[in-house]
This record gives sequence, C-alpha cells and structure tokens, in this order.
Amino acid sequence: MKQVLTQQEIDSLLSALNSGELDPDALKEEEEKNKVRTYDFRRPIKLSKEYINTLYMIFENFSKLAGNLMSTQVRTNVSMKIGAVEQISFDEFIRSIPNPTLMGIFRSKPLSGIQLLEINPNFCEQIIELMCGGIESDYSKRIRKKDKFTDIELSILEELLLNILKSYEAAWSEIIEIDTSIDGIETNPQMIQNLSPNEPVILASFTVEIFKEKSFINLCIPYISIENIMDKLSFKNWFDFEKESVEENKEIISERLMSSEVNLEVSLGKSSITVSDFLQLEKGDILQLDMDINAPLRMYVEDKLHFLVKPGVYNDKLAVEVLQYIEGDVENE
Repeated sequence: MKQVLTQQEIDSLLSALNSGELDPDALKEEEEKNKVRTYDFRRPIKLSKEYINTLYMIFENFSKLAGNLMSTQVRTNVSMKIGAVEQISFDEFIRSIPNPTLMGIFRSKPLSGIQLLEINPNFCEQIIELMCGGIESDYSKRIRKKDKFTDIELSILEELLLNILKSYEAAWSEIIEIDTSIDGIETNPQMIQNLSPNEPVILASFTVEIFKEKSFINLCIPYISIENIMDKLSFKNWFDFEKESVEENKEIISERLMSSEVNLEVSLGKSSITVSDFLQLEKGDILQLDMDINAPLRMYVEDKLHFLVKPGVYNDKLAVEVLQYIEGDVENE
C-alpha cells in the first residue's frame, strides 16, 4: 500500500525538487531497485486494477466537466486534472489533508453512505477573491494561509460545491444515474466521524490551477458506496453497448438539442449620433441607418451572423424570411 503524505510533507517535497536538493532521476532509480512492497492483511485491497482503471476514466471525465463549470462560474480559466486514484483507509485520508480545509459531505442516491469532497483552503481563497470581484493582481497581493472561513465565505463556497457535484453526477451517468445532495460543510477534518478509521475508501486526487497557482481537490468515496455496483465497473460492461441502446441515446440527444432555446437578433442597421442629439430624440424623429433600403437584413444566432433575411408580416406579427445561410462568422461588407 502506498504511503499517503501529509500536506506539509507534500509542500516540503515540492520545495526540495524546485531547489535541486532532490534528483528525480535518482529517485526513479531507487524505486526500480526496491520492487518489494509491504502488504497489510488487516486492510485488504478490495479494488482490482481493472476497477481502478474504470474509476480513473470516470474521474478524468469529472475533472474536465468540473473545470469547465468552475471556469464559467469565476469567469476565468480553471484547469482541473486528475492525479491518482487509489484505495486507502479513511484514517490515512484524514491525516493527509490540512486543517482547516473545506469538506463537503454529500450523498449520491442510490449509492449508500456518505462521500466527501475536500477542497484545499488556498484554492478556496482564490475562488472567494474572484467571485467577490477580485483580479489576478489583487490575489497575488493578498495570498495568505487561511485560518478559518466566515459564514459569507462558506455560502460562496457552497455554490462552488453544488457546481462540482453537478459534474460528478454527469461523470457517473454512463454507469448509473445518481442524485447528489449536500449533507453539510465541515472545516475541521477531525470532526468527521461518519466513517471508522479503518474503513477502506477510494481516494481520487486532482490538481487545480488558477493564475499559475496550483492547489488540490480530493474526492473520498467509501468502498461500501460502490460495492453494489462493482459489476458495472468492469471493462466488459463499460464498452459493451447494444446497437439499440446507441440509437436510443441518439434520439434522446437529438430531442434535447431540438428543444434548446437560442437567442435570435435581426439587425436593421446602425447609426452614429451625439449624446446631445440622443437626449433630444422625440417621437417621429428619423435616424439614417448604414443599410440600403433594399438590402437584406442580418440575423444573428447567439451573437454570431448566420442568415440574411427579409422583413415582413406573418399572422399579423412581425416576421422575417430567410434568404441565405452565411458560412462561418464572417460579416458581409
């Protein structure tokens, strides 16, 4: 079983690698020499390599979805990548994370038991700064070790947790449909008493990066939560899709796409006037546009030009008739 490092040990190791005190090549040679590993029969490894690989695929998809959602939420690029997936004991997990930290306690029905999502306090501070209007330069000046979270900060971070759990649901959708709900938020890992110290858990570690500042997110899933769906984690089940099922999925995707709402906008033309003229506009005033009266109008789909149209009336309502589809996003001069 691999040794789980504490946050302090991780920081010390990274510092030694950056300063050149440790040689990565020498470490690799030492690892090659030592092929024998200890095995604790009191804590048997219940997950085979096949199941670990399947979980890795699920969590890799989860990291991409979560990264995109967080980028949208904070309006800046958030890179989230999976690091490792392994089985350890719950006590090892608790001892490996900092105090204080942000821990979301949640359930994923129909999976049994609770699950934990731990977000490093440094990353939490980055999110809080950005969601409260901060920018990169502000964050670099105010970076510090987080001692505690205020109630307002916890409310902001709860919204972050909800977005991450949406990605968690989507990542599992190929295996099983789950419905997640937050049971609570805890900042002291030692207060988590829902699992016994020797309980085997699956630990998925992720690295997240904003403004070239790296941090960590850990996902802790007790073995009992996935014990009843172990058969669905095999590669045979993962890749064995019936043709009928594929066609059904295509119909579902097509139906959802067709019902999606998009913003349409038809431009009559543009005109430039002074602020003084604008303030004096009255009913009946005429503005000269930059469009010829016989020229087709431009119709935009989600702010991108796609059609040339002609205005008219249909069933006593203003309407347009599509004349031509425009390839790409290039505007006609």
